[in-house]
This record gives sequence, structure tokens and C-alpha cells, in this order.
Amino acid sequence: MHISPAGCLQGMVTVPGDKSISHRAVMLGALAEGVTLINNFLPGEDCLSTIDCFRKLGIKIEGPENGIVRVHGRGLFGLEEPQEVLDAGNSGTTMRLILGILAGQPFFSVITGDESLRKRPMARVTKPLNLMGARIEGRHNGTLAPLSVRGGGLRSLNYESPVASAQVKSSIMFAGLYAEGETVVTEPCRSRDHTERILRYFGAEITVSGNTIGVKGFPRLTAREITVPGDVSSAAFLMVAASLLPGSDLVISNVGINPTRSGIIEVLARMGSDIKILGEREEGGEPVADIRVRYAGRLSGVTLGGELIPSLIDEVPALAVAAALADGITEIRNAGELRIKESDRIAAIAGMLSGFGANTAELPDGLLIHGGRTLTGCECESQGDHRIAMAAAIAGLLARSNTVVQGSECIDVSFPGFYDLLDSIKTDT
Repeated sequence: MHISPAGCLQGMVTVPGDKSISHRAVMLGALAEGVTLINNFLPGEDCLSTIDCFRKLGIKIEGPENGIVRVHGRGLFGLEEPQEVLDAGNSGTTMRLILGILAGQPFFSVITGDESLRKRPMARVTKPLNLMGARIEGRHNGTLAPLSVRGGGLRSLNYESPVASAQVKSSIMFAGLYAEGETVVTEPCRSRDHTERILRYFGAEITVSGNTIGVKGFPRLTAREITVPGDVSSAAFLMVAASLLPGSDLVISNVGINPTRSGIIEVLARMGSDIKILGEREEGGEPVADIRVRYAGRLSGVTLGGELIPSLIDEVPALAVAAALADGITEIRNAGELRIKESDRIAAIAGMLSGFGANTAELPDGLLIHGGRTLTGCECESQGDHRIAMAAAIAGLLARSNTVVQGSECIDVSFPGFYDLLDSIKTDT
């Protein structure tokens, strides 16, 4: 991907459907009774891996075609023992969440992924699922894929999660659908709550008290129509660019503004960005709005950490680009989770920004960025990570010379058409 410096960003755009919600809509549609219609489904590689897995589990799925998917659900106990190994591709969400569903099935299954996913830690979900009665085995004592699952006969669990992770919480909650009584998960701080919302939308009984979430076993889930909001994690890159390019005035329509995901909006506003939330509404149990971003002068560095981090963990690559150009120092802490994403994102962000001439240092659990530098275009490598590739592209728009992003095809994981959209809204310098 070749990126030239931009003058500004102007216009009204939409971003692809939310990746997290697209995954969950397919999963709940498969476990519900009837046909679930999903609008604005994200046709990225990760979400297509989820569709592929459920087709191998006996579920008829039509699409995606023009953003529409129809899932012919067969109820809580309608899945079939797969004849093939399930392949989650590069998607940690697919693997970790499906493990919770497979744990409740009275059959044998095996799930694997690509080389990157086979290196990512799975003990954080296999441990609690085994405590519920599943028998999950795999490499490194069941901590790495491929993983085999002998499910069924689950018992409810009251689990204190050592990490605030929506994937961990969701996997346990999905398993809890197949356990008598109530399964309860308590997190050290609240992670994104898409699973709670969509479970309730499909008819499950969910209780929420602070950082503790409960789900009652053996609900009758009913098919629904759901419109997936635009992904705020994808919108984040456009928000950062519009905040930093003089003369920009950009409206991103139909974006999910779930409060457990909206940390990016709060932080950019704290840094001095001119961000307005317009036309707030609710669709499919999720809050949605249009976001208007205008250039408002130089941004200022911030200190980020604690309970705010789970609400913006996927947006740190975009925020790091903003920090590199902001006045002062930005310090990001308590984000060690970034080291076990599609890449070691802490190292990848530091390396990428250093290539542009930014003053960036790795911390064990975050980054220290001395802002105010002028960025110089460079050639950089995506490391197979879609968010690093998009962060590099945005840095390229803000740099003083041309940029080449190698391995940019990985962007299709979450933002198909990213380059063409950028080209349609940017003016040349």
C-alpha cells in the first residue's frame, strides 16, 4: 500500500460492521431457533472463519452477500459433530468463543488456526472450561492450539477472572448456556459487554452487577434480525487522521458507541480533538450514533491506564499515532494484553513509529511517546497485523513524504476497502 501525505479528510463515510458483534451474531443465530437475519455483517477474514466453523458444525448459513447473512439456527442442541477440524484462521475471537460453545456439546471436536493463532495463549479459557467439566487437551498441556474438545455434562461455575477480557468472559458465558443454574464471571474491571447485550437480545437471562455477570443455563434462544453497527475500532483510524489534518471535517455514520468500547472518543476529546456525537439511538441492543470530527489545532499528550484500557485496547495503535504528533508526553500503562494480539503490538507500534522518526519507547505493559516530532515517510512492515497496517497508513497521511506499507492485505481482516475509502475522502497536499 502506497500512501502519500494528505491535505485533509472531508465527507461522510461509513465503516465496516463491528467485528466483535458480527462474530457473536453468527454464533447466537446458530444457537437460536429460526432464521436470524444479520445486516451490515463484516465480511472480513476473521468473521468468515466463524461462518466456516459453524457450517462445519451443521448450520446452514447464506451469505455474506451485500453485507447480509442469514443463519438457519437449530436451537441450543442443534449442532452436529464436525467431520473435519474446525479452522479459526487468524481469529482469536473465533477460537476462544467457540471453545465455550463446544464445551457444552455432547460430541468430540478439534479446533486449530493459522501459525500466528497457534502461538496465542488459550489457557485463560481452557482452564475455566475444564473446571466446568469439559475435557480440553492440546499442545503445551492444553494451552496452545490445536485443541481437542470432549464436551457435555457441564456444571455451573462462579469464576474470578484474573484478566478483564471479553473473550474469556464470553467463552465462559457461552458454556454457561449448557450448565444447570447460573454461571457467574467476575472481572477485575469491566470488559466490553457485547456478549451480555446480544445474549439478552436473543432471549437469555442475564444479570449484571458491577464487574460481575451471570447467565442462566438452558435458555430458549429465538432468532432475531440484527443490524451490526459500524466498528468504532475501524472508525478510530479515521478519527485520528481527521483530528490531526488541518481543514478536516469528517462525519462517520452509524458507528457503535457502546460505553465499554468508547474509550477512544473520550481520550481524543481529552487530547483536544473536536468530536461531536450526533443522533444517538439504539439498534439490536447496541447504542449507535454518527461521529463528526473536525480539526481543532494541535493535540496534547495524555496518561492512560487502569480501568480505561479495556475500553480502548484495540485502538491503542491509532492513539499512538495521535500521541506521536501531540504536544508533550503520552504514557500508556496496564496494556500488557497488547503483547498477545495478532502481533506483539507494543513492540510493533514502537518499531513502526520509530521508522517514521517518532520518539517512542516500549514499557513492559505499554508505551512512552514523546510527541511533537515531524513524521517522515518510510517503508514499514505490517507484521501481519491489520491494526498495525492501518496505523502505519494513517501515519503516512500525516508524514512529510511518501510511505509504503508492506503486507497491507491483512487489513481485510477488519476493514475491507480501507485504502479506497481513504482515497475517496482525502485531499492532496
